[in-house]
Amino acid sequence: MPAPSSFDYAIVRVVPRVEREEFVNVGVILFCRTRRFLGARIALDRQRLTALNPSISPADVEHHLSLILLICAGGPAAGPIGQLPLADRFHWLVAPRSSTIQTSPVHVGLCTDPQATLNHLFETMVCPPNLG
Repeated sequence: MPAPSSFDYAIVRVVPRVEREEFVNVGVILFCRTRRFLGARIALDRQRLTALNPSISPADVEHHLSLILLICAGGPAAGPIGQLPLADRFHWLVAPRSSTIQTSPVHVGLCTDPQATLNHLFETMVCPPNLG
């Protein structure tokens, strides 16, 4: 088994009405420098979003969230930010903002498989808990 590598991650949140400070967790961004990994998983629960703000456009929010995935993938489709090194793209994505799409503070951990860790964090922090 490979030695564990450190990683950084942040939860992506949608804040439908910034002044109320309510949010919905919609994704995770994970960066593992030693494994050269930058990835994200995003899923917007439209019903939860519109419960907090019926006038918000879920389609607009989804469009902006899709840019996170493009920036993680890098390349010309992601514009100038997509051309930056992985670490710079991660730090750009998790920089504090007071807009509708925000991220949590950055957290750290150890993993041997960044993709599996991203999936686990997504399922734990974003997917609704099984209340049944």
